[in-house]
Amino acid sequence: MDFEYKMVIVAREDLKLSPGKLAVQVAHAAVVCTLETKKTNRKWFRRWMEEGAKKVVVKVDSLEDFFTLKKKAEELKITYCIVSDAGLTEIPPDTKTVMGFGPAPASIIDQITGNLPLL
Repeated sequence: MDFEYKMVIVAREDLKLSPGKLAVQVAHAAVVCTLETKKTNRKWFRRWMEEGAKKVVVKVDSLEDFFTLKKKAEELKITYCIVSDAGLTEIPPDTKTVMGFGPAPASIIDQITGNLPLL
């Protein structure tokens, strides 16, 4: 089955988060993006859910990469979020850890994250 809709979560490789911490940060981004898309673009949300709610996790080298991706998401008018950590465990408060995009049509979201390597 070819998926037409997906969500992509981008993680910062420079933070070297533990697997558990990374999983929680990815989950935060997925929840925020899902709820926001359900509110702002019910068609995309519904189609994504019907297709199995595909999610992909990719990586970038540093925080600076988030800002380039954010600008593209704004230009393409898709939901995005940046997760900032509370700083209670591994990293300082307000550290931006992951960025979520979508759910959106793959043809649009790939314009933002399609060249990033899988985590």
